[in-house]
Amino acid sequence: MSDKKNLGHNSKKDFLNKPVEHIDITKFDSRKIISSMEKMSFVSRETANATKIYNEMLKDKNCTIFLTLAGSTSAAGCMHIYRDLVKYNMVDAIVATGASIIDMDFFEALGFKHYQGSQFQNDDELRKNYIDRIYDTYIDEDELQMCDKTIGEIADKLEPKAYTSREFIKEIGKYLKINSKKKGSLIETAYDNNVPIFCPAFTDSSAGFGLVMHQERNPKKHITIDSIREFRELTEIKIRSKGSGLFMIGGGVPKNFIQDTVICAELLGKDVDMHKYAIQITVADSRDGACSSSTLKEASSWGKVDTSKEQMVFAEATSVLPLIASDAYHTGEWKSRERKNFSEIF
Repeated sequence: MSDKKNLGHNSKKDFLNKPVEHIDITKFDSRKIISSMEKMSFVSRETANATKIYNEMLKDKNCTIFLTLAGSTSAAGCMHIYRDLVKYNMVDAIVATGASIIDMDFFEALGFKHYQGSQFQNDDELRKNYIDRIYDTYIDEDELQMCDKTIGEIADKLEPKAYTSREFIKEIGKYLKINSKKKGSLIETAYDNNVPIFCPAFTDSSAGFGLVMHQERNPKKHITIDSIREFRELTEIKIRSKGSGLFMIGGGVPKNFIQDTVICAELLGKDVDMHKYAIQITVADSRDGACSSSTLKEASSWGKVDTSKEQMVFAEATSVLPLIASDAYHTGEWKSRERKNFSEIF
């Protein structure tokens, strides 16, 4: 039956019957593809150059690697890529949207799934079945609300005070060690390997709904999120790093937040270098002065990113990220890296 037909009699079970399967970069070796793309043009050559820069980051013993996540690639099948980048010591700290960490990763750690759907489906019918759509991917809204409530319940058991998103996500990691239905989530893997996760716009996610419910239940004694202190924490990682590289999926707040650590350190009187390496995979346009928080070359004018080893890859991330990550995994520069264990400095 055609995807374009808007059916009016489907049940929720009819829609949610084909789970998204997350790609495993350890099961295929993309190095021959990447080396062939290096001899091509357009996005192929951009992707090959980005892969080369990422391998240079991994080889550079002084380089702290920051992964930034924005958009819905985790729901779309890249969730295990991010987990494996942490597991195999290919990133040292993460800056992400709350949605990537809570609505997608924590959501699946609770045993829920994302499902393959259709971008042509009638959204009124989806709403009647309490199904949320991300392009061609479906989420059960009932399950998402259970995710919201679980966040609130975790908050209920914590000491009432201000937490950075990093501190609260660490508490979620502790919770998952005991309660996860799906082992090996990004949050749990980061917790096990002392990789801090920062979400500067944390409340713009299921976490926000959960924490609102928590504060409603506890009007006088509740937790809150201190985004200023977490900016200082992230800047401290930059200050303690001899060099740094950015691996950015999408743009937005996570991208800007990590780039701004250079300026913040400078204002604190610390002598730090610009981010030496930078890769951004994005479909955003630069003609409106944004490109989801500036091109990398533009960021250099602000003193944030060095232009000698930077690459914009103008592609939808699920199409090129698995190739870049698989090449880096099989090239194996990560095997000789020492873990930074940045979670332990706070």
